[in-house]
Amino acid sequence: MRDQERRGGEPAAEGGRPAGTGSAEEEDGRLTLRERKKLRTRQRISGEATLLFIRRGFDNVTVAEVARAAEVSTMTVFNYFPRKEDLFLDRIPEGRELLTRAVRERGADESPLAALRRLTLGLLAERHPLAGVGEGFEHFWRTVLDSPALRARGREAVEEMEDALAVLLAEAVGGDAGRPGRDVRLAAALIIAGIRAAFAGAAARQLGGDPVDAVAVEQAEVLRSTFDALERALPGFA
Repeated sequence: MRDQERRGGEPAAEGGRPAGTGSAEEEDGRLTLRERKKLRTRQRISGEATLLFIRRGFDNVTVAEVARAAEVSTMTVFNYFPRKEDLFLDRIPEGRELLTRAVRERGADESPLAALRRLTLGLLAERHPLAGVGEGFEHFWRTVLDSPALRARGREAVEEMEDALAVLLAEAVGGDAGRPGRDVRLAAALIIAGIRAAFAGAAARQLGGDPVDAVAVEQAEVLRSTFDALERALPGFA
């Protein structure tokens, strides 16, 4: 994403989250011209939506208003974002992709839990939006908490991540990825619950006004402690 800017006293947002790392530009450079145009249209729509949602509240803004702000048709908005909630929580697909790559592309001597530890700590170190810690993120978290629709979509996303991880863990241990067993599903549920709890704590601290750097330091410690506990509880995946 682009460098941080300020617009009207709020953090500039791109793609449904506060500005942060340069990963979007890196992705942009690997795409064809047509793909870059589509990506930039998607980012413009989500960025304008985010500013409106943060200023006025998610439930008080219509998709038609987002379309006008982004200078596209309502149909174009829905072509890029099938659900209104995905305008703001548009990093969900990226989260699943990163989860998948971390487990499937891990080193030969790296366990699934070690790969996930590396992923979460790495995202935090680079202040990636999916780490949930960064300047201006309190606006994002407050918007989510104020909207029943966004909270419901967030719960769905957690369930989606859990289902995806169950498939990945089944693959990792040579099980049936099409029908992950109880042990695999339990492991996936515990891992996602541990990560979610760590993120919830970091969000609460930022909403409480704690300095971002201090939150990031503590979050790294919380994540390490969480994965230490998960490795003890799930030796088959460690």
